[in-house]
Amino acid sequence: METPRRRGFNETVTRFWSFAAPAYNLPILQEWVYRPPHDEVIEQLRTHGCTRIADVACGTGVLTHRIQRELGPEELYGVDMSDGMLAQARARTDRVQWLKGPAEHLPFDDGALDAVVTTSAFHFFDQPAALREFHRVLAPAGLVAVAALSARQPRLQAPSAIRWKPAHHPSPAEMHALFEGAGFTVTEQHRVRRPIWTKILSDLITVGVKS
Repeated sequence: METPRRRGFNETVTRFWSFAAPAYNLPILQEWVYRPPHDEVIEQLRTHGCTRIADVACGTGVLTHRIQRELGPEELYGVDMSDGMLAQARARTDRVQWLKGPAEHLPFDDGALDAVVTTSAFHFFDQPAALREFHRVLAPAGLVAVAALSARQPRLQAPSAIRWKPAHHPSPAEMHALFEGAGFTVTEQHRVRRPIWTKILSDLITVGVKS
């Protein structure tokens, strides 16, 4: 159940991204910051042959629209909490089902999907709750792919006293433990492949399947 503190945090993030949605679409931001993890996720979905996919915290729908264009899945959903983001996503294409909701309470039945992906937003989630929810909505052997900010040096991680709280950037070991704790088997984990001029950004992709 969502706590008042968590609800207040979610509302703050939602208001911010509703305001910031136009800037999110800037070509230079998309090309340098977001496209590398999007490429990784597309590769994973293609390899696994996923046909019922949800992009969680989809923002203005850049990745979701790419999935639709490049993979043509049978069912494709973009889920976000921000009305401003979803308005721009809906203007982008009507070939995706755009839904409002938080990562911790997805609007799907148990086992309804065979892939859940999320990029550049995991630090805002209640991370154990979100992964448990991803597990719930996935069919057996379903795929989860999370691309998330993660410092290369342990000393740059948030202190353990605030671990799993909003805006936490998990280490690779923490991500592995989170996946296993939610019932996933980790099949792949590596740093997102980036052009040299964007390697100041340190993000990690972790991929798992529902055990």
